Amino acid sequence: MSVRTRFAPSPTGYLHIGGVRTALFNWLFARHHGGQFLLRIDDTDADRNVAEALQPILDGFRWLGLEWDEGPEVDGPHAPYYQSRRGERYRDAVGRLLESGAAYRDYATSEEVEAEREEAQQAKRRFIYSRRFMAETDAQAAAFEAEGRRAVVRLRMPREGVCQFEDLVRGPVEFEWALEQDHVIQRVDGSPLYHLASSVDDHDFEITHVIRAVEHLSNTPRQMFITEALGYTPPRFAHLPYVAAPGSKEKLSKRKLDKYLQHHEFKRLHEQGAGIATALGVDVRPETFSPVVVDFYRQVGYDPEALVNYLLLLGWSLDDHTETFTRDEMVRSFSLERVNRAEASFDPQKLLAFQERRMQALAVDERVHKVLPFLEQTGLVATPVDEVKRARTRSVVEAAGDRIKVAGDILEYPEFFLDDDAFEYDAKAFAKRVAKEGAAPLLQQFRNRLRDLPEFGAAELEQALHAFVEAEGIKIGQIIHAVRVAVTGKGVGFGLFEGLAILGQGACLRRIDRALAQVSATES
Repeated sequence: MSVRTRFAPSPTGYLHIGGVRTALFNWLFARHHGGQFLLRIDDTDADRNVAEALQPILDGFRWLGLEWDEGPEVDGPHAPYYQSRRGERYRDAVGRLLESGAAYRDYATSEEVEAEREEAQQAKRRFIYSRRFMAETDAQAAAFEAEGRRAVVRLRMPREGVCQFEDLVRGPVEFEWALEQDHVIQRVDGSPLYHLASSVDDHDFEITHVIRAVEHLSNTPRQMFITEALGYTPPRFAHLPYVAAPGSKEKLSKRKLDKYLQHHEFKRLHEQGAGIATALGVDVRPETFSPVVVDFYRQVGYDPEALVNYLLLLGWSLDDHTETFTRDEMVRSFSLERVNRAEASFDPQKLLAFQERRMQALAVDERVHKVLPFLEQTGLVATPVDEVKRARTRSVVEAAGDRIKVAGDILEYPEFFLDDDAFEYDAKAFAKRVAKEGAAPLLQQFRNRLRDLPEFGAAELEQALHAFVEAEGIKIGQIIHAVRVAVTGKGVGFGLFEGLAILGQGACLRRIDRALAQVSATES
């Protein structure tokens, strides 16, 4: 039988970085074995589903290149791939479990079950439901219903023996049946719960390997019980280490951004992204914009190959030195035998290093292709992009070099795309470099030197500045910083001479004139 894996997100929020790591391992395992990777939507919890959350999940997978063979928007022989549309199959399975005695109708109220739980706690013994409201016959059910009670359906778990299986990551595993609760598999309203729906779907979709996070390990006995009670062949299980928060052993969570921001590298990662997102007008609320969420990386301009390469190494390694893989190399090399059992720590600094290497490995034209959408989205470059603006973008990308770590970093240089009077001056830099005593006369003199240059390339500009410094008997810092602030509005940036050459002679003269006029207006 062909290998078939699945990933089953719930449309209750955005795509978590740990969930994507799990999906990636499923995708790689299926591709390595020439099998199929399925996407299933676990949307049985109507109260928690968010309709608009599904599309970002699908878009996120496509952005990462994790295309699915069957699932939403693809379909296939096992459709539908939404649990909310498979109610008849689940009701049929519940009927079979009731008929075989593997499940029962339970008419206890939640208060009565909780009272038993509290009684067990006070007696310092493990809580095991008494089943005293179990209806084994239609007559018993009718009697309970005459009291106004309504039934859930529970599994009738064994009270002795052990559940044993071979986990493909963790090795031999066993659970005592006596420690398992009689889990609810169908609500009062007839809707299914996770364990039942997942077990039925894995059978119906012919899933051969369930590869998931280790926190689901404790779910395996009840799912194996359901599977075997229905006469199905259980899939093979592999439980992956969880992704830990930076500098911690606790599981990475979407809800703990404030805590993670105490970690220096995580804070730096978040601040970098928030700056780009703010320029784009993106909602930067923590619940939607966080390095814990995959869409964060798409929005700020990470290369999906860099992110996938990093996620591959969260809990898996080929050897003690290989870190960079092409997609084909990932598929060829991946195996569950090389998955670690220990938690995998999320390292923002290492992720950024992967991204930097990836960005710098791209040809200049490829980097231009990645940054242009950010310029278009902010209106710095009109759509469609003309050749003049494309050439300007290429010059900025070349001059900025490794300062552009993610595609959104191009937004650090709006001064190269705005009109000469449209960019803002950094107030502190202007006061310190341009408006201070003695700076304006020097800037005026250098401006006249620039006006008379026959060639306006970076080499000619550098030569002109050094000649000016020597002729005036001043230090280079007395003029170079003033020029930068006057033409870019900022006190820092990539090479000044490259920047002046990109802007061109006319723009540089106009911008210096603007700065001098502002100084004059302040003094008068």
